Order: sequence, then structure tokens, then C-alpha cells
Amino acid sequence: MAGIYIHIPFCKQKCSYCDFHFSTNLQHKSNLIQAINKELEIRKNEISTPLETIYFGGGTPSILNEIELESIFETIYKNYSTKNLKEITLEANPDDLNKEKLNFLKSTPINRFSIGVQSFFEEDLKLMNRAHNAQEAETSIKLAQDFGFENITIDLIYGSTTTTNEVWKQNLQKAIALNVPHISSYALTVEEKTILDHQIKKGITKPVDEDRQNEQFQLLVDTLTSNNFIQYEISNFGKENYFSLHNSNYWKGIHYLGIGPSAHSYNGKTRAWNIANNSKYIQTINENKLPQEIEVLNEVEQFNEMIMIGLRTIYGIDLNRINSEFSQPLVNSFYQELNQLINENLVEKKENRIILKPEAKFFADGIASRLFYID
Repeated sequence: MAGIYIHIPFCKQKCSYCDFHFSTNLQHKSNLIQAINKELEIRKNEISTPLETIYFGGGTPSILNEIELESIFETIYKNYSTKNLKEITLEANPDDLNKEKLNFLKSTPINRFSIGVQSFFEEDLKLMNRAHNAQEAETSIKLAQDFGFENITIDLIYGSTTTTNEVWKQNLQKAIALNVPHISSYALTVEEKTILDHQIKKGITKPVDEDRQNEQFQLLVDTLTSNNFIQYEISNFGKENYFSLHNSNYWKGIHYLGIGPSAHSYNGKTRAWNIANNSKYIQTINENKLPQEIEVLNEVEQFNEMIMIGLRTIYGIDLNRINSEFSQPLVNSFYQELNQLINENLVEKKENRIILKPEAKFFADGIASRLFYID
């Protein structure tokens, strides 16, 4: 099986924390969609197995109109095997999901929404410079459900300067009350050269408090797991049968094709990424060339990636793969540090897999780095 990720690099406005590639200038949107369709055609032979998932990310994919979205589906169905297609996700902003838009989306193959709620509180949304308000955050979910969309995930951000522990608890309770079956939740991070980074450096906004972020992460885990959510990845919580198939395949190392400006692809041995420039992307594709760089992953890079991804999920690190796929120096180094982590009660062995202890999940990346092999 394989997946396709399609990056739609347009937004109505810039969120204060965002460092993804996008543009608020929609002047060349039609030309870019044509280029995306052409890239899909050019790269059709890179995937030899049937598609299982399609994911529209961004940016704001819900900004696409009917003609643009239908043209992408037409191109995919014409050039790829879709007989095993199970999950088609569209990222959407709450302010885009009105009755007219949902009525159209119901007629498409889309069967899963990822709604960028971020918070149900006005003060949080203003800090993040989101395009929607608190009422739209709630209404968009209810409307999507009214139109028959059950497979819905929402994004929630914790740890901002406006998000007290009480506000965070209310955010979680609101999501639970709305019967959302999947939640992706992330700590607010301050990336360089973002609006938020500038505001903090100028003293306009207070810096984030890592201790409070840790507290709110624990509130997140405790609240959702006690309400029948399964934490199947550090930042992702789903009820039974509502895990993201597309993202789960990422974490399991299944191949995927990244289409559009800045999109990444992976085939097990190499990683490729497209240029993060809309005009240059369009120009290069129109010349029948791919605007991408390719990196061949060596053994150490493949090993370290397996460690990083494995520890973040309930699937863990497969010891059978460690023992069979990598050379002895890497294996020896892994087990030496692993024994230390087990003694520190940070990880445990279950059915020949290594998983994090629940209390260690907030520190997953740091623990993974201890297992990395350093040349």
C-alpha cells in the first residue's frame, strides 16, 4: 500500500506560530493547482502499489473551490490505482466549513476532516492570529456532523501564555462533549522568524512556560485516556477504529508521495522534498522537470529514524527489525543504552517491542536521542 500527501500552500492569513510554507496571495492559485495535477501525472510510476490514503494538507486545503478539488481527484483516479483507497483526509479551517461548502464536500470522495480548531477560547485564538473565532470553532464541528461526517479529528494547542490549566481543561471537555473521535494536540512552539517569535523578542508577548506545558500535556493524557481515547502516538489520540490511517502508515515506514511545493516523499531508502517556492515550483513543473532534492538515507539515518518514530507510537521499536536489518555496531550501541533506559524506568519491553513508560512520553524525543547511533 502507499499514500499521497498533497500540499496546498495557501491561507487567508498568517498564524502567529506557523513556519510552514504557504502564501496569502491567491493570485496564482489556479496555476499552482494545474502544476500539482501535472506533478501527479509525471510521478505516477513512482508508486507501483494501490493507494490506501490521500491527505490534503497545508496551508489550508479547504480554501480550494469545487473545480480545483475535483480536478485533483480526476487526476489521481486517472493515474493511480485506487481500488484499495480507504481514507481521504482534508485539512479545513472552521471558517471555511459553512453549509454550502459542506454540501459540496459531501459529494466528493473525502471521508475524513482534520479541523484546525486550536482552541475554543477567543483569547487563545487572537494570540495565534487564527482566521476563525470561538463560535466558528464549535459550529464547524456540529455542521460537519450534521452533514454525515463522523470521522473528524481536531487540532488543539496547549501551553500558550493565554492558556491556563483551567482553560485547557475546558478545551478538552468541550472536544469530548462534541463527540470528536480523534484529537491531535501539540505544545505551542516558538519557531524562528514567526510572528510569535518576534512578539516574544520585543516583549509584546510572554515566552512560553515549559513547566506549564508539561502540566497541560499530563492533563491532556489523563483526560483523554479516561474518556476512551487511545494515545497511539505522542500527540495523537483516537477512539477505537478512528486512528489516522495515513499518519499511522508514515510512522510504520510505508511509502508515500508528497505533491506540491515543500512536500516531502519517502520510499524506504530515499527522502525527497520539493522546493518551497510557489513560482519556482510552477515554472519547473511546466518545464516537465521535478523541483526536488533527493537524499539517500544511509544505514545510520535509517536506524535513527526508526528509533525516533517507533518511540513516539504505541507500536514501539521492533527488536526483530533492529536485530535483522542493521549492522552489529549499531545493534550493540542500541542495547547498551537500552539497558540503561530500562533501569531508569523510562522504557519497557513488551512482546519484543520497546515502548515508552507513560510518565516518560513528554520526553520522548530526548529519550530517543539517547538511542541514536552517532558516527
